[in-house]
Amino acid sequence: MQKASLAELDAVIAVARRGNFRAAALELGMSSSALSHAVAGLEARLGVRLFNRTTRSVSLSAAGEQFVAQVAPALSEIRGAMDAVNIHRDTPAGTLRINTAVGAARMILTPLILQYLKLYPEMRVDLVTEGRLIDIVVNGFDAGIRIQEAVPRDMIAVPIGGPLRSIVVGSPAYFEGRTKPETPGDLLGHSCIRARMAGGAIYRWEFERRGEQLEIDVQGALTLDEMTLMLEAARAGVGLGYLSEWTVAADIAAGRLVQVLDDWTPAYPGLCLYYPGRRHVPAGLRAFIDLIRKTSLAGSEGDLPA
Repeated sequence: MQKASLAELDAVIAVARRGNFRAAALELGMSSSALSHAVAGLEARLGVRLFNRTTRSVSLSAAGEQFVAQVAPALSEIRGAMDAVNIHRDTPAGTLRINTAVGAARMILTPLILQYLKLYPEMRVDLVTEGRLIDIVVNGFDAGIRIQEAVPRDMIAVPIGGPLRSIVVGSPAYFEGRTKPETPGDLLGHSCIRARMAGGAIYRWEFERRGEQLEIDVQGALTLDEMTLMLEAARAGVGLGYLSEWTVAADIAAGRLVQVLDDWTPAYPGLCLYYPGRRHVPAGLRAFIDLIRKTSLAGSEGDLPA
């Protein structure tokens, strides 16, 4: 039997991890047809079906589960050995896969990601954004970036920038004829832009002053799940928004938004890059960590819990 190539093994592992040929193809940077051909070719040589396919789903067969269980650790060791050789290169090469929230991605794109690509032209960055917190190891990521409180405890964390702060803002048009809130409880008399979190729950606005902590289930006609939409709605005078200070700083400076309840919104620990505590750290990830430690970020993004 002809031996399987690393590309074919990578294809099988990616499909098993993603449960979808298209998503696996995007992860590997190849076409869906090429990926399907690679998997089918390996199945033909093995004489077994590794996947059960329907028009709606893809799942591992019993043989596929056994194959992946044995191959995945070995393939990881091979990749680790290949990456370890990177330390002997002048600059690292390969792909750095990072999972993060949309807001964090906006904050780190220019000062970190784009700068990293300039410094290491032989590296590629695959930055995947999603609201829910995932297992970065199971899903094939080198690292994740989230607010500090969301970082899994079994991970090594590297702080990025300073503290974060979410604040309450409204447009001058919204405040015309209305009394500005002086306490969080006053928000119940205002129209607010409600925020739906990744899990589906409505976010309760959080406040603290001199040890007193409050959570307010604000009310309003509009509920959104994306920060830029909330910002646009606040600018339009639809209601009050609870957004990151970094996001709205330019609007406040330009007079498009007005901040309220300033003394009720203290700062909290900011973003962290995190990765599994393993013996070997890929050269590309190590270079990214070094860049983080050399870079000072003045602002940050963290409107909702990650």
